[in-house]
Amino acid sequence: MLVRDARAADWDAIWPFLRRIVAAGETYAYDRDMQEPEARRLWMVSPPGRTTVATDSDGSVVGTASMYPNRGGPGSHVASASFMVDPERAGRGVGRALGEDMIEWARASGFRAIQFNAVVETNQRAIALWRSLGFEVLATVPEAFDHPTEGYVGLLIMHRFL
Repeated sequence: MLVRDARAADWDAIWPFLRRIVAAGETYAYDRDMQEPEARRLWMVSPPGRTTVATDSDGSVVGTASMYPNRGGPGSHVASASFMVDPERAGRGVGRALGEDMIEWARASGFRAIQFNAVVETNQRAIALWRSLGFEVLATVPEAFDHPTEGYVGLLIMHRFL
């Protein structure tokens, strides 16, 4: 698996699984009916942010990450990111490869820490991955996410120093 900077042409491969994940409404606090132009603006960030893709051995895009400063000004020394893996490729190390790449990017870019602001507490695979990569749960915002099958569940704030 290769993780590389996303190119404009990669969007056509990202959009189908991003749309599917957002429409499911289980892991992102995005409008479930988000349209393609808005999704593209949101995901394909400009510097100082970075968007990456993970590709398999035949060059197919199997996952993506969008990374950026968590806040501006005095909070810009903390990075944040969002990750999506094609559901057909889940459980094959794509998320880990994207996460490890993001941590190295944040370190090389001079960030002091990484904070995830909204990890849905029912997303146990993601929580286990982030914990294995050194993230800690700082807090849970109770009932901050309206899950389509579980009802109101918490959003975790996760953090790790670099």
